[in-house]
Amino acid sequence: MRRGISLVFLGCLFLASNTSRSQGCSDAGFCTMGAMRPDQNYSKRVDFKLRAVEINAYRGSTTLTPIIYVLTADMTFSITDKLFVQAKLPYQMVSGSLGETGGTGDISLALTRSLIDTKRGSLSATLGTKIPTNKSNLTKQTNEFGNKGVDYPMYYQTSLGSYDFIAGLAWVNEKWLFATGIQIALTENENDFRWGQWNGYPDNEVDFDGDGNPVRDEYIDKYDLANNLHRGTDIMLRVERNFRFTNFNFNVGLLPIYRITKDERYDFSPGVEKRIKEEGTTGLALSALIGAGYQFNVNNGLKLILGRKLVDRDVNPDGLTRHFVSSLSYVYRF
Repeated sequence: MRRGISLVFLGCLFLASNTSRSQGCSDAGFCTMGAMRPDQNYSKRVDFKLRAVEINAYRGSTTLTPIIYVLTADMTFSITDKLFVQAKLPYQMVSGSLGETGGTGDISLALTRSLIDTKRGSLSATLGTKIPTNKSNLTKQTNEFGNKGVDYPMYYQTSLGSYDFIAGLAWVNEKWLFATGIQIALTENENDFRWGQWNGYPDNEVDFDGDGNPVRDEYIDKYDLANNLHRGTDIMLRVERNFRFTNFNFNVGLLPIYRITKDERYDFSPGVEKRIKEEGTTGLALSALIGAGYQFNVNNGLKLILGRKLVDRDVNPDGLTRHFVSSLSYVYRF
């Protein structure tokens, strides 16, 4: 009977991960780090192992044509009973109307310490960083109109191109998870995407004005400029309600992320040519999340997280906007 239930659950996970096209977390990575990560194991009766390796398959659809695929090795190792370190090593691929890119994503490192552990719940804190694997300057070597080495917009970049500082705090018990965190970009990227270099995309047809000059497709203008971008500071709050059974658990939650300072970029427009603070880059990005998990035994389990974007900021130079996301993970604890 238990085996039959397991097979049904696995089938549901497979179908959901391939058909739901879920939406969600549009942050720069900190909502899944350390104390801030979703669907944390907690039990007053079972001492869950702190060492774990999680293989995560992620798919995110954006508000434009790019689709983002990420395969991540998420490793957690205990230093003591109350202190553990996490490392996330992603490989990211992007496919859209402007082309395809792929490469190692930004590396995440976090140190988490349990501060309070009672029968009513536990409080933990995280300090971490994100390390860029490139400068957000992946290029299309030659496009159909002779432009060479033109930078892809941020939607197609596999790295945000900046070093980030991250800190967070979370309270978790059998029913609830409350987490808050902050992410501060310490450096800027070196992206140099420009609309005029992509004439004719995405349909490879170029129109000309009365003077014979090429006129770019309006689609290109939908990609926000991010030249030497310095992202604003984000704060987040995760509220999650968990329903736990012997082997199954289900959860629902909200993830508001508020950018409290404006993004800053270089404006290369004639007569400007200076760094500017981009209007419309502050404000709320809100996602609704649902998840499910199945624990085969103390060591092995599966997790599924789906999300839907409810509110977004007006301007997103960093290319982090996700309309739907789905995330399926295998977790091995030891």
